[in-house]
Order: sequence, then structure tokens, then C-alpha cells
Amino acid sequence: MATKKKSTKNETKSSSKFVFWMVGIIAAFVLGFIFLGNHSKQEESKTKEAIDYSNQPFLGDKSAPVSIIEFGDYKCPNCKNFTEQVVPIIQKELVDNGKAKFYFMNDSFINVDSIRSAKFAESVYQELGNEKFWKFHDLLYEKQPAEPEKEKMDIFTESFLTDTLKEVADSNEVDKVVKNFRDKKSEEAWDKDMSYAEKLGVTGTPTIFVNGKLFEGQTIDDLIKMVEDATKEK
Repeated sequence: MATKKKSTKNETKSSSKFVFWMVGIIAAFVLGFIFLGNHSKQEESKTKEAIDYSNQPFLGDKSAPVSIIEFGDYKCPNCKNFTEQVVPIIQKELVDNGKAKFYFMNDSFINVDSIRSAKFAESVYQELGNEKFWKFHDLLYEKQPAEPEKEKMDIFTESFLTDTLKEVADSNEVDKVVKNFRDKKSEEAWDKDMSYAEKLGVTGTPTIFVNGKLFEGQTIDDLIKMVEDATKEK
């Protein structure tokens, strides 16, 4: 897991070190992932937190009883691995069968590229909707620069993000998104995500919550059980 030291609303938060999602192959396909780490968090993050899921991009059926959130950063290499290797498992085991919805929320902390790409993605969601958001989201992780380029500050420029969007949207759609982004219409949505990351004590990415509770398990089976337990609580 990528860990962070970031300033949010003039407060600096130190994070502990994480080693996150390692995918294993069992019975010819990926079944699980391993979560290892020492969470440094507020006591309140262990309890269920009320979250407003409105106007958030998600995968799944709106009527699914359980909500899973990934807090991620588009410059985080572990988030890239999570998106490419683990999210498809979550979708197959929990989303496609209607057990849960899967949300993405921003916790942009690595550098200015993290913030710019997150706000641009929010503009995509606002102007083009859920389906185009996820296409752009996945493509942005696919295009995440490898070492040592990923540490540079100006990889995810507006020009880069616009060109990336052109691969999944037509010219009129791209123009709408760019205008939204330049008019800073996505600022409020991004602020909302960052506020939740702060409130929930998120210390690195990717971090997972199930119905507002931090996931601290080690396998996909642990996540499935947590989702099943959350269903029973409703």
C-alpha cells in the first residue's frame, strides 16, 4: 500500500507503512489477495461511519445491500495493481451477483498529479456519467507511468488527461469535460472525498471500507465474509 504524509486543511497526518494486495493463483484463476500491515488510525475508524454515497461513481446494482469503497490515488502503483488484479475478483465475487456495490473515492496525496487527475476524473463523471468514468478510470491506471517517471510532478498534465479521455470519448464529450475541469466544477466532489478520507483515518492507498467499516482482512474470503456480515446487520 502506498503510504502518505499529507496536509489536509492545514493539518499534517503521518501514516504507517503498509504492504498491501498480493494476488495469488489457485485452481487456475486468481482467488485472493493478501493484506499485511500496521494500521495507524483513529479509534473511530474501527466503527461504522455514516457515508453519503450520492453522486459517487460505482460498479454494480444500485439496490445492492452493501457498499464497498476503495480510497485510491491515480499515481499510486499499488492502486494500479489493485485495479487491474483485485477489482475484477471483487466484481465477479461480490458485484456481479448483486451482493455489493463498489465505489471509488479519491485520496490524492502523492503529488500535484494525483490531485489534478482526480479532479479531472470527477469532471468526467459529472459530464459523461458512470460508464465513461470507469473507462477513463481504468485507462488512467493503465497509463500510469512506470519508475522512475512516476515521481515526476507533471506527468498527468491537463493535456495528457485530455488526450487520454479522447481514447474513450468523442470530441464534444471531451470539450464538456475540459470546460467542467477548467471551471473547477469538480472541486466540491473532490473535497467531499478528501473529507471522508480524513474523517475515516485513511493512511494509505488503496484502503477498503465495507459499509463504513475498515476492512482489515487478509483474503478475498475475508472480504466476502465481511460483506455477508454487513448484509445481516441491515
